[in-house]
Amino acid sequence: MKVLISAYACEPNLGSEPGVGWNVIREVSKYHHVWVLTSNCHREGIETELARNPLPNIQFVYLDPLGWVLDWSKEGKQTQWAVHFHYYLWQIWGYFVSRSLHEQICFDTLHHVTYVRYSSPSFLSLLPVPFIWGPVGGGESAPKEFWKDFSQRAKAYETARHLLRSIGELDPFVHITAKKSVVVRATTDDTAKRLYKLGANYVQITSESGLSEAEINRLAQCKVPDSSSLRFISMGRLLHWKGFHLGLRAFAQADLPDAEYWILGDGPEKEKLHSLIQDLGITQRVTFWGRLPREDTLSKLAESHVLVHPSLHDSGGWVCMEAMAAARPVICLDLGGPSFQITQETGIKIPAHTPEQAVQELAKAMRLLGRDPELRLRMGQAGQKRVKEGFSWESKGQELAKLYEEISIQDKSCLKLVKKL
Repeated sequence: MKVLISAYACEPNLGSEPGVGWNVIREVSKYHHVWVLTSNCHREGIETELARNPLPNIQFVYLDPLGWVLDWSKEGKQTQWAVHFHYYLWQIWGYFVSRSLHEQICFDTLHHVTYVRYSSPSFLSLLPVPFIWGPVGGGESAPKEFWKDFSQRAKAYETARHLLRSIGELDPFVHITAKKSVVVRATTDDTAKRLYKLGANYVQITSESGLSEAEINRLAQCKVPDSSSLRFISMGRLLHWKGFHLGLRAFAQADLPDAEYWILGDGPEKEKLHSLIQDLGITQRVTFWGRLPREDTLSKLAESHVLVHPSLHDSGGWVCMEAMAAARPVICLDLGGPSFQITQETGIKIPAHTPEQAVQELAKAMRLLGRDPELRLRMGQAGQKRVKEGFSWESKGQELAKLYEEISIQDKSCLKLVKKL
């Protein structure tokens, strides 16, 4: 089959959105011929990788609106509005390029992969070809009851995020994208509900995140530490919505005097979290390691027993998959992407009604896992199995290849029916 993929963010050896784009196109190219629309900012990284490891079934089409290249890796140094504006123009530009390509190649299927954002349209949906949208996320919100713990800056961020999403939902092209999609792949139930309101006909819930089989096998080698001291770990940027303050409060309440809590990452909440552990009287048992290289991060994970991931609105949850692959049980809030990834066999999901209730139940989960090594072992083994079966990039590629074929067959059957009529 001939497949055109829109992957604004797409680059090897990176995580987040570029990693999603690259891994999806690499895996589906094992089964079909793939053309990829992406930004010039990824060109150097892509061509360097292809020089080492050619992918014969992929052709890249680099484009940017009016020659304006915005380096995704420096997104943090750009204003968010500039990034959104560039992305929107890029989508429009991509439509005209893809329309010309379709006249030459006659694609069987179109697929938008990145950005993973439901509130921005994909103009590929305007072409007369079966269209798949996603994975897309962003429909998640921090429960309002939890805002009382946020700084004014954090509240402003949440308000702006909600405003931007609401503006996107008013865009008629977002509605057109949803209605014209044969299948929409949403990262969470919250996003799926919003997509149905936009007019989507069929929505699948699927994680945007994945791990290669090589990464899964490597993480499986992480032996559970023999240390008698129990060690909890949280990993990620120190942002208000990551909920690390909830994890620390729960740890203080858990009554596990020999336990430690490691936090890996850096960000604007660092000083606030340092002040919090002083107020809680747990300074001697909490270690902030800062932002570490990936190798060191995985080493710290290997030295830990339980991942604590109390995120308030996370579409993905890569660290949860890494922890499961390493046979570590996960404690998370029953929100967003982690809620989809974690099951009762692989970890403990905490309802998020109020901060006080969430902290109490997080502490209870810490006590339960802290005092029951056999339960940790069972959950860890179940997590490894779940990641291997449903979250490897290889299995995702097989799933997508099959989906393309099924959609193509349905489309051809409809055309035959129309001709008969």
